[in-house]
Amino acid sequence: MTATLHPLRTALSLAADGIPVLPLRRGKVPFGNCPACKDNACGGRPNMKSPGLCRCPGVCHAWAAATTDPHVLTSPPWSAAWRRAVCVAYHPGAADLTVVDLDDPDTVAWARATLPVTRTVATTRGEHWIYRGAMTSHNAVRPGVDIKSTMSYARYLGPGTGTMASLPDAVHALAVKEPVTVRPAAYGVSAPAPVGGGECRHRTPTYLECGIAMAEQRISGAREAIHATVYRTFLAVLSTHGRCGCLTDAHVQRLFAAAQVKGESPRHCADAWTNARTRLGL
Repeated sequence: MTATLHPLRTALSLAADGIPVLPLRRGKVPFGNCPACKDNACGGRPNMKSPGLCRCPGVCHAWAAATTDPHVLTSPPWSAAWRRAVCVAYHPGAADLTVVDLDDPDTVAWARATLPVTRTVATTRGEHWIYRGAMTSHNAVRPGVDIKSTMSYARYLGPGTGTMASLPDAVHALAVKEPVTVRPAAYGVSAPAPVGGGECRHRTPTYLECGIAMAEQRISGAREAIHATVYRTFLAVLSTHGRCGCLTDAHVQRLFAAAQVKGESPRHCADAWTNARTRLGL
């Protein structure tokens, strides 16, 4: 309530704690650029992706204008913006924070089952999960989930509840998009025949079974970063058994089944398998 009724007071309090802030106008979006900054004609702020020289005294360039300087926050151009502001936003990455923006109850339930517990803030439809540590920002890392950190802004909706945890691998993994490759016609993928057509030591039942069982166990035991774990496990299996022709569709389906128990879809399994083969040149 305070953040809505007294945005400048809230902004100054956050700035005193080292959190860069900016006002949001009606529609809960940043103020537009001034005429000199329109269409980024000024070249942009020094801290933008393509650093510019703009030091406009106004609230231009959205997240890049966020500041902790109380003199800027209370300057005439900013004061005019605060009088029209409907709420306060902050730049998480500049405060060494990452916000996982969960858009609805389903994504909140997913986070509770998947991500480490951290400080949470209720939003209109879902929750913000805030972690200590910055990363690149990404929208739609899965349906209804955005990651807001560097070069992004998040609405300030209160201090939240819970103890803030360090940014986990599971959140980094959400942002990892493996290269898209042509998917196999079916989700069962066979390895190529042995080079030279000869018998291979991997064909001994004990050796091969041990390798597959260890891969299944690694996937089943993963507590976070499931996408990355599945991909790395597939890569390890293929680096050992992918060139000799030992792997059969039955072996591959065992690995896919272990991954799907952890929540991977058949499509993700097929993509990870194909991407691992491509990386190894198989």
